[in-house]
Amino acid sequence: MRKMPIAFAAALLSIPFVALAQSPAGRWKTIDDETGRVKSIVEISQVSNGTLSGKVVEVLHSDRGPNPTCDKCTGERRNQPITGMTILWDLKPDGNEWSGGTILDPANGKTYRSKAKLIDANRLGVSGCIAFICREQVWQRE
Repeated sequence: MRKMPIAFAAALLSIPFVALAQSPAGRWKTIDDETGRVKSIVEISQVSNGTLSGKVVEVLHSDRGPNPTCDKCTGERRNQPITGMTILWDLKPDGNEWSGGTILDPANGKTYRSKAKLIDANRLGVSGCIAFICREQVWQRE
């Protein structure tokens, strides 16, 4: 009888590790749709309210020089460096994906409704949507 509670406790303790392995949290390489080149590294983290947020930690390739700014953005992001900028926010857990968030495209300064889904442990499908039309990029885990 004592073995059952120990086994049950061990199973409960392993749940956070399984959940972490299935989370989009971590560093991701964004890939240019046209060239296939890695454009940037985005770090996705879970914030205190349980939502996901993504920040550009490094710009690797830009047609606007080594330290591009978001010159087409409006508001507080206008002319701010893209490195260090939060471009993904408020993604909420929704079954086996994350949805209800917003993503910023620093190339055009526009924001879109967003969702994300782990394709496997090393690939994340990130979508920006207008109405019912969504465009997905596949990011690769760094």
